[in-house]
Amino acid sequence: MASTGTRLRRLAGIATVAATAAACTSLTPSVASSDRGGRPARDAVRRRIVDPNAAVPPRAVQESVLVGASSANPLDILVIGGGATGSGVALDAATRGLRVGLVEREDFSSGTSSRSTKLIHGGVRYLEKAVFNLDYGQLKLVFHALEERKQVIDNAPHLCHALPCMTPCFNWFEVVYFWMGLKLYDLVAGARLLHLSRYYSAQESVELFPTLARKGKDRVLKGTVVYYDGQMNDSRLNVGLACTAALAGAAVVNYAEVVSFLKDEVSERIIGARIRDNLSGQEFDTYAKVVVNAAGPFCDSVRKMAKADAPPMICPSSGVHIVLPDYYSPEGMGLIVPKTKDGRVVFMLPWLGRTVAGTTDSNTAITMLPEPHEDEIQFILGAICDYLNVKVRRTDVLSAWSGIRPLAVDPSAKNTESISRDHVVCEDYPGLVTITGGKWTTYRSMAEDAVNSAIRSGKLKPANECITDNLRLVGGEGWDPASFTVLAQQYVRMKRTYGGKVVPGVMDTAAAKHLSRAYGTFAERVAAIAQDEGLGKRLAHGYPFLEAEVAYCARFEYCESAVDFIARRSRLAFLDTDAASRALPRVIEILATEHQWDKSRKKQEEQKAKEFLETFKSLRNAQFHDGKHQ
Repeated sequence: MASTGTRLRRLAGIATVAATAAACTSLTPSVASSDRGGRPARDAVRRRIVDPNAAVPPRAVQESVLVGASSANPLDILVIGGGATGSGVALDAATRGLRVGLVEREDFSSGTSSRSTKLIHGGVRYLEKAVFNLDYGQLKLVFHALEERKQVIDNAPHLCHALPCMTPCFNWFEVVYFWMGLKLYDLVAGARLLHLSRYYSAQESVELFPTLARKGKDRVLKGTVVYYDGQMNDSRLNVGLACTAALAGAAVVNYAEVVSFLKDEVSERIIGARIRDNLSGQEFDTYAKVVVNAAGPFCDSVRKMAKADAPPMICPSSGVHIVLPDYYSPEGMGLIVPKTKDGRVVFMLPWLGRTVAGTTDSNTAITMLPEPHEDEIQFILGAICDYLNVKVRRTDVLSAWSGIRPLAVDPSAKNTESISRDHVVCEDYPGLVTITGGKWTTYRSMAEDAVNSAIRSGKLKPANECITDNLRLVGGEGWDPASFTVLAQQYVRMKRTYGGKVVPGVMDTAAAKHLSRAYGTFAERVAAIAQDEGLGKRLAHGYPFLEAEVAYCARFEYCESAVDFIARRSRLAFLDTDAASRALPRVIEILATEHQWDKSRKKQEEQKAKEFLETFKSLRNAQFHDGKHQ
């Protein structure tokens, strides 16, 4: 416990930064979209995106655009990486009127972008550093993150929402300290504020969060402070970015891997790439004036293709999360412990009808399929156990996953916790712009910075400035929280029985809400497939995912494999590993019909999906118990 003098200095620091924040808030208003010089372009793009008959070009058509890009007629920008940043770069560049291609060696959001904390946060921890160190640089990061947080939520309202997060306090100093800190967070947010933070008494807190412990280990709950951050469905948001980019004119292709760079024989500048189609095995060349490396944790391996001795830019950090049943946390309220016994942040958040808990932050090796270690799972269970009045059991873990954060390297940093989450853009090889670091919340501004750098590098001539600050993603325009009622009232779920008979079923509230939240205004397309094609059955008991979604995603969202669907188009693998395994045969059957797979391909898909699910250590594949969480 800190001394009284230290506590007073912290409170004084809060007051000092509060004054700075108040001044900065008045001096740095957010930039109105009408001031960015892009309204006509935005309106034209918006019309294409919201067109009720809009459909992304087929993957084969998109690939033909890349094949057709020659040295005489190159793309303006070729993006490597289909995560949040890479897809954001493709969307930004396409909406500026540039010719854009994007290649991703696996699927959109197959790496870090689907394995996040699911929070769109404004940087409370940055604010704490700004207070303790009186660091204006950290304060600017908070301003920036809060600005971007609001825009992410506004641009994809069906996939994002505000989430109240509760911080428990076990002495009165913590009550004052956290209350003042989070009021400062509100002040810094200014017009970008989601909702005001507030204090709740111990009694009010347990009414809001029934599983919160009031007593334990010589301490008594004094109350909680609740503040708001954003929450998202990360991989569906990423897929939405890629599909919006495609509708805006970008040629986005998943399962397309860069195997080498093409260089000008005289200047040695990169002028394109050799690409392998990982579905067909065929290779082709595509040319571009600038290549943007947005490969996340793998950006250094891309840079080494250009220059073998390129120094590393990222420090990979492992973040492990687990999914627990819904009774661990109430719907609509998260729990965040800002500092555990070893100084780490731990949280429990309601997410898609279950509870996600985490996270760890430790050095790791870069791998295509990172797996959580059992000791990391046990750490999370042990940390949340101290704050709950229910028994925390290892057998309750429905799914667990590990994600690799591509943190920007700070040579003076001693550990990954002290490395800045800010992003880095550089061109350390002519024609190759690399962007790395950052976080999900700031993907849009990261993309803007990368495109600006690419324009300078290639002397490109965009038709307009960046317009993504106020551009709804596919399915977002015209959506509101009550949109699900249209589905419930106007559609039925036609279900095929085991005997082959098609029978009607109710489009119940759970299914309607799920479709509306996952697909926005395009949910009616999915509901129509469920009704008209007899694909209205649930894929897994207890979950709202429908067979119709598999067909829809294959036709309109570049879903090319069974893993694409169970992990990223739906979130079943992340929510419940065993349920995903049970749904797998039907998912493969529907995809086989959509993509004309033969028996060999279906068997291959089944094997790959099982190998993928084995990396999500649920109760079935847990290796051991330590006796604490049985």
